[in-house]
Amino acid sequence: MRTVTWTEMAEGTEDDYRYLDKVYVDHARGGLVDNLLSILARLKGPKLGYQVDRYVHSLQSASRALRADESADWVVGALLHDIGDVFAPENHSEAAAALLAPYVSDEVHWVVKHHGIFQGYYYFHHLGGDRNARDRYADSPHYEACRRFCADYDQNCFDPDYDTLPIEAFAPALDEVFARPSRLPSIG
Repeated sequence: MRTVTWTEMAEGTEDDYRYLDKVYVDHARGGLVDNLLSILARLKGPKLGYQVDRYVHSLQSASRALRADESADWVVGALLHDIGDVFAPENHSEAAAALLAPYVSDEVHWVVKHHGIFQGYYYFHHLGGDRNARDRYADSPHYEACRRFCADYDQNCFDPDYDTLPIEAFAPALDEVFARPSRLPSIG
């Protein structure tokens, strides 16, 4: 494989950067789904007081979305909505949303980004917080979608007796979503 001749980016040429961009994109996109599934698998393990671990929670969320005949965007959003727990426990919603932003609809991105505050409706008041904190987003066109996501695909996905689908069931949705060109603006 070709390598550039310089050791400082300031010395690169347009040809160098066009070449490097293609090599990087091909590499990164080629392994993206496998990399995301590896991160998701890190949610396996301790139940942390719940009846299922965070991995099974994620599979249940996606199982419910798939069985409700949701779009691939929603199924993938449900599967990966808590992936940020692995590497960003203080802002897991925003981290998961950032991963999804280039590939899913604006609505799914917004819902994943805000699901943490909306999920608080079910428990914030038990910890001295405001269960209605989500209402600060009442004017958002995605408010109802986020409320529904948390009600139908998040707060109810801690059931050890639920017929949870295996990870392989989500391969078509993952392949569809992550094969798309990025929705983010290109630098080129």
